Amino acid sequence: MRTKIVDLLKGSATNSTVNVKGWVRTRRGNKQVAFIALNDGSTINNIQIVVDIEKFGEEFLKPITTGSCINVDGLLVESQGQGQSVEIQATAIEIYGTADPNTYPLQKKGHSLEFLREIAHLRPRTNTFGAVLRIRHHLSYAIHNYFNDLGFYYFHSPIITASDAEGAGAMFQVTTLDMNNPPKNEDGKINYTEDFFGKPTNLTVSGQLEGELGAMALGGIYTFGPTFRAENSNTPRHLAEFWMIEPEVAFYDIHDNMDLAESFLKYVIGYALEHCKDDIEFLCKMYDNELVDRLNFVLQNKFIRLAYTEGVKILENSGKKFEFPVYWGADLQSEHERYLVEEHFQCPVIMTDYPKEIKSFYMKQNEDGKTVRGMDVLFPKIGEIIGGSEREADYDKLMNRVNELNMSMDSLWWYLDTRKFGTAPHAGFGLGFERLVLFITGMTNIRDVIPFPRTPNNTEF
Repeated sequence: MRTKIVDLLKGSATNSTVNVKGWVRTRRGNKQVAFIALNDGSTINNIQIVVDIEKFGEEFLKPITTGSCINVDGLLVESQGQGQSVEIQATAIEIYGTADPNTYPLQKKGHSLEFLREIAHLRPRTNTFGAVLRIRHHLSYAIHNYFNDLGFYYFHSPIITASDAEGAGAMFQVTTLDMNNPPKNEDGKINYTEDFFGKPTNLTVSGQLEGELGAMALGGIYTFGPTFRAENSNTPRHLAEFWMIEPEVAFYDIHDNMDLAESFLKYVIGYALEHCKDDIEFLCKMYDNELVDRLNFVLQNKFIRLAYTEGVKILENSGKKFEFPVYWGADLQSEHERYLVEEHFQCPVIMTDYPKEIKSFYMKQNEDGKTVRGMDVLFPKIGEIIGGSEREADYDKLMNRVNELNMSMDSLWWYLDTRKFGTAPHAGFGLGFERLVLFITGMTNIRDVIPFPRTPNNTEF
C-alpha cells in the first residue's frame, strides 16, 4: 500500500518495507549507485531513493529522468547522507511515465515565474507552485473551519445574476442568443425576451447582495465562491476570475464587523503558520525573507481603528510626496494605505467612515450626511485586504440613495424588499481569496496564487 512521502518523513519506523509513488525531481550517482529525489506533491520535501545499478541494470534506469513518474518498493532506512533523516533502498521499480529530457520544459531549475505562467499545466510540479497550492488548500479549509465553529452557515450565492452588486458595470454577459444575428426590438436594441433567462444576465461580481438575504433568515452566513470582473487590467493585482469570501451577519454593527474581520484574519494566518510551516519557510527563503516576520506582525498587533477623515489629515501632514494626491474625498491608493500601516502606525489599520460618494450604495449612512459606515482592513505590503460595511437597513434611506445614483429598480426590487419586511441591522465584508494567498505566500503577482489565472487574452489552460 502506498505511503505518502509527507507521512514517511514524519518519523515512520525504519527497516520497514514501504511503497511510494511520485515524480522524479533529480537523479544523480555513479556507476554503482543512483540517487533519485522523488516527490509526490504531499510535501515540499523529497525522499531519496537509493538504487543499486547492478541489480536493476543501466538500460532499465535510463528512462528515469527528471519529470518521469515511478512506483517504488523498498526498505525505509536511516539516511547515511546529509539533508534527510530517512531514505529508501529500492527493491523494485515500475516506470509509470517517462519525460523526454529534450522536450520536458521543467528539466532545469531556475525558471522565471513569467515562463512558468506560459506552462500553467505543468507549473504545479515545481517546488514554488506546489507550496502555493498546498497553502491555498489549507487556507480554504481554515476559512470553512473558522466560520463553522462560529455557527455561520455556508451559503451558496448564484454565479449567474441579473444584478450588479458593485455598480461598476464591468461584467461578463451570459447569453444563449446568436450574437452575430441577435433578435432586435423595433428600436433596434437586442430583444432579450428571447434569451434563455428572458433578460440580460451576467457572471456575478459578488455574492454579497444574495448573502444579505441569507443573513436575514439564518442569522450569520458566509459565501465562498468564484466571482468575475471584466476589467481590461493587466496588472499584478487583477484577475478576471477570482474567489471571494463574504460573511454577512444579522444584528452586527460596524464595530462587530471590525472585530470579526480582525479575528478572522488572525485565525487563518495563524492556521497557515501552524499547518504550512515547511512551505512558508521555503517561500520565505526563495522569494521574501521578511515573510514570516510580516505574518507574525499581523498576529501580534492589535488592529488600529482609524476614521477616514483622520487618516487623510495624517497623510496630508506626513511630509511624504505621494504619486497620487491626498485630499478629503479622494479614493485612497495602495501607497497611502501602506504608509499608514508600515510607517505611521506600524500595525494593521481598519479605516472607517468613508465619504459616501466613493463607496457603494448599500452602505449605512452616518448622521453627518457625508460619510458611510464602510471599513477597509489595511495590511503591510498590499494595502487593502478586506472591504466591508454596516449595511443600510432603512428602506427610505436606501431608496433615496438608489435614486440619487439613477440605479435600475428592475434588478434590485428583491434586495429592497428585505428593508420592507422585517428589516434589521446587519453588516458584512468581502475578502478576495487570492489577495489573502498573495499575502501569506509572499508572492508578488496574483497570477501566481491561482492554478489557472484568467486575464485579458489568457484562457489557454
